[in-house]
Amino acid sequence: MSEPGEILRVAAKGDGVTADGRYVPFAAPGDVLRADGSLAKGPRHAAPACRHFPECGGCQLQHLDDAALADFVFDRVIGPVRGQGLEPGRIAPAHLSPPHSRRRVSLHAQAIGRRVVLGFREQGSHRIVDMRECPVIAPELFALVAPIRDLLERMGNRKLVADIELVLCDQGVAAGIKGLDVEGLAAAEALIAFAQDHGLARLTLDRGYGAETQWEPEPVTVTLGGTPVGLPPEAFLQATADGEAALVGAAREWLEGAGTIADLFAGLGTFAFALAGPAKVLAVEAARDAHLACQAAARASDQPVHSLHRDLFRSPLRVEELDRFDAVLLDPPRAGAREQVAQIAGSKVPSVVYISCNPASWARDAAQLAAGGYRLAEVRPVGQFRWSTHVELASLFVR
Repeated sequence: MSEPGEILRVAAKGDGVTADGRYVPFAAPGDVLRADGSLAKGPRHAAPACRHFPECGGCQLQHLDDAALADFVFDRVIGPVRGQGLEPGRIAPAHLSPPHSRRRVSLHAQAIGRRVVLGFREQGSHRIVDMRECPVIAPELFALVAPIRDLLERMGNRKLVADIELVLCDQGVAAGIKGLDVEGLAAAEALIAFAQDHGLARLTLDRGYGAETQWEPEPVTVTLGGTPVGLPPEAFLQATADGEAALVGAAREWLEGAGTIADLFAGLGTFAFALAGPAKVLAVEAARDAHLACQAAARASDQPVHSLHRDLFRSPLRVEELDRFDAVLLDPPRAGAREQVAQIAGSKVPSVVYISCNPASWARDAAQLAAGGYRLAEVRPVGQFRWSTHVELASLFVR
């Protein structure tokens, strides 16, 4: 029998939960909350990998060892499943992406006197933690943190408040800066020189009217399913190549033998290009830049991918359209896909693969599919945002 103060699990927001229901920040399963409020650390309590933990908001769970972290990811996915009264035919162990694997990151910068701080925000605060190390992001991205900080300091804008997006692509690192005022020829030339000196694949500025390219010596691409696809600024990309491989691998395994597949909320074609050939894939996407990039890549590579520009929230594929396909794959935003799932639930499509970054909205949609006659065959939890409370999953529904 557990002691009242023993930590049994980690809740959705990262707090440990005692046997008697108390929530304890930065506690791991097996820790014990003493009567005086101190914490006796157990064998699953790990030493943080970064000096900025726990202040930095980029990570919430560096105090967990890998086994406890995998259990957290597993529980975050399976809890909502069972909360809807569903029981998967198979539940895979959680897949964790390794350290230093994040290939896209959004950082914040602010001038404080003559200094510029650059990094993630603190937990529950707008204050920025000035990043000096990061065990999460790819080394190629972290290598640019100090140079970008120096560049912004040299510009001397005492009112600077900016956001910096870094993405690892086929040609190197694409950088986007939002909120930076660049006035005069010297400042513009300094930006170009910075991009050249650091071998950037692309540099964009957003002054409030969308990203404007300042430097891009050759078209920036990201390879998806073996196909180079143009990467528009701010386009969605799975956070890690490792996590993408886990999700794509599940879809490939489950949909092997399907001749026609509808890829809904397709984005750039992460799943479409991985599944195409011999399957024919309809890639449906509302974001125009992503749709055009997917379309151009399909034409250039002669892949059997047809790209359709359509807002699936306002105009979901109807039952009669869906019934033409052997399988459907959907990877919607965090809010889920209530309207589209209602149409799928009423269709005759034999197999549905649902990729999600929000177990709560996914569970709601899963219940709707189950009510329509689908069986939840398998669920695979994926933790590609390492040490974060953010989790993803791949799931298979069959008629």
